[in-house]
Amino acid sequence: MKLLLLFGLVAVALADVTRFEGDKVFRLKPSLDAHVTLIKDLAQNIELDFWSPDSDALVTIDIDVDIHVPARYLDMVYTTLAQSGMEYEILIQDVQSAVDGQADGGPSPRAHSYTKYNTWSEIEAWINSIASSNPSLVSKQVIGNTYEGRSMTLLKLGKSSTSTKPAIFMDCGIHAREWISPAFCQWFVKEALATYGSDSEMTNLLNNMDVYVLPVFNVDGYVFTHTNNRMWRKTRSKKSGSSCIGADPNRNFDAGWCTIGASSNPCSDTFCGHTPESEIEAKNVADFIRKNKSAIKSYITVHSYSQLLLFPYSYSYNLAADHSELMSVARGAAAALTSLYGTRYTSGPGATTIYPAAGGSDDWAYDLGIKYSYTFELRDTGYYGFLLPESQIKPTCEETMLAVKYIAAYVQKNLY
Repeated sequence: MKLLLLFGLVAVALADVTRFEGDKVFRLKPSLDAHVTLIKDLAQNIELDFWSPDSDALVTIDIDVDIHVPARYLDMVYTTLAQSGMEYEILIQDVQSAVDGQADGGPSPRAHSYTKYNTWSEIEAWINSIASSNPSLVSKQVIGNTYEGRSMTLLKLGKSSTSTKPAIFMDCGIHAREWISPAFCQWFVKEALATYGSDSEMTNLLNNMDVYVLPVFNVDGYVFTHTNNRMWRKTRSKKSGSSCIGADPNRNFDAGWCTIGASSNPCSDTFCGHTPESEIEAKNVADFIRKNKSAIKSYITVHSYSQLLLFPYSYSYNLAADHSELMSVARGAAAALTSLYGTRYTSGPGATTIYPAAGGSDDWAYDLGIKYSYTFELRDTGYYGFLLPESQIKPTCEETMLAVKYIAAYVQKNLY
C-alpha cells in the first residue's frame, strides 16, 4: 500500500513538471511606436515570458526585447510579426533542448561540484561542510527561514577578530531561474579559501574585512526551478484570495516601492509584493543588513543575464549622490573582468543602463547608507540567456571574481 502511495506521489510530482518542447526565444527589435504597442498587445492576449526586459511595461523603441514564446502560440506570433514588419531573430530554437543542454557532461554527479548547477540539498550540504572544515575563516549563521520553511544560511568569511570588522555583503539567486548566480557565490567562497595565504589581495581582504555570502537568496524558488519549472523567477509565497504564487523579491524592497518597472498584479513576474518586505526572504536579508549597517560598507548582488555592472538608481532617473565615484569603480571592475577572456560589460546606473525598476535591493542598500552598492548581471547577452551551459560556469566565475576583488580592494582602501 505504502509503495503504491509513493508511486502515486511521484506521478503527481512528475505531472507538474513544466516542459518547453517547441518553445522558442525571440529577440524583437521594435523601431516604431506601433511595434511597442503590438508587443504589449501580444502580452495581454497570450502567455509570454519576458526575459529582457522583465515585463511588457518596460518595452520601448530601440531596445532589444527577448521573449520566450510557448509552442502553441508560435503561429500567431509569426503571423503578427510578419504583418508588423518588425525585425526579429530567434535566439533559442527549442527551449527544452536548451534546458536539457545546460548539463554539458550528461547527468550531474550526486555530489557538490563548482562547475555544475547544484541542487539546493547539495548546496546546503556544501555550506555545512565548508563551514566545519574551515573554522578559522568561515562561520555560518541562519538569518531566518523562507516562506516554505527552509533555512536561509549566511556564510561569514574572514579571519576572526575580537572587534567588529568592516564588511561586504554579497547575495546570489534572488531570481530563481538565474542559476549562474548561486554558482558564482559558491565559486567565490571556494576561491577565497583556496587563495587565502597565497594571494596577497585576498589575504589582506579576509584579515581586515569580513565578507558575508548568502549563496541562495530565493531558496524556495530555486528548488522549484529544479523540481517543477526551470523558468520560475519569483518566491513561492501564497496569499489568501489570490491564485497566483510569489512575488519578485527584487521589487519587494522599500526603495521607491512599486512605482516604476514593478507590477501590482500578483500574477506578474515583476509583482512587487503586497507591501514592502512582504516576502519573508527580503525581510530576513533587510533585517540582517539593518542590524549590521554600521559594519557593512559594500553590498553586491549577483543576477543574470546581460553582462552589466549596475549601481543606483533603478527606481529613479536621478543620479546617485556618489555617481561619479560609483561609475569609476564600476568601470575599473569591468575592465578587470574583461582582462581575462575579453568579455565586455557595460557599467552605469540601473534605470538608464538596463531599465527602470523600483524596489531593488541595491537601491535600498544605497539609501540605507551603504555607498558601494552594485548589481552584476552575469553572462551572457542572450544567446543562452538564463540557460547558460555548465561549460561556461568556470570562465564566468573566474572573470567575475576579478571584478568583485577589484570592488573589495577599492572599498577596503576607502573605508574611512
